[in-house]
Amino acid sequence: MAGGVAGEVFVEAGRTARAVGRTLWRRLPTILTGLAVLATFLSVVGFLGAVADDVAINRNRATATAEVLDGSTFSRTLVRFPVPDGQLLVPERGVYHPRGLQPGTTVLVEYDRADPDLVRVAGRTAFSGLPLTIGFVALAWAAFGGAAVLVRRRRQAAHHE
Repeated sequence: MAGGVAGEVFVEAGRTARAVGRTLWRRLPTILTGLAVLATFLSVVGFLGAVADDVAINRNRATATAEVLDGSTFSRTLVRFPVPDGQLLVPERGVYHPRGLQPGTTVLVEYDRADPDLVRVAGRTAFSGLPLTIGFVALAWAAFGGAAVLVRRRRQAAHHE
């Protein structure tokens, strides 16, 4: 008797999985377009966050010469710089707009006196990263949007045959 109940559970699970699969397949173009919209939204939010950080730094800006440290990763570049009270500071999140920095080199940085963890490479702003952000959004739309169009066209062609 237990085998029969278990079998029925598996049959029902299979039916449910097929129904979910059909729904996902039917909605695939919408899902792909949604992923492109999500990538765009996250890019805009990231850019606006960088602009807000730039505004904070510009409001109370100080400059220092920083050393680029080993241990940097793709997501953050570590620097160490002196603040006016003589302490050496290594911001936990690293420096903003670090493109091209190499460990062991020095670079001029700008930081917010009220929050020295907000630090960027001098002369670079959120707009420095805008071409990369636009490129990412364009790539997302080319990939996800293109796939959505392809799926729709194939369905239309199959429907007309």
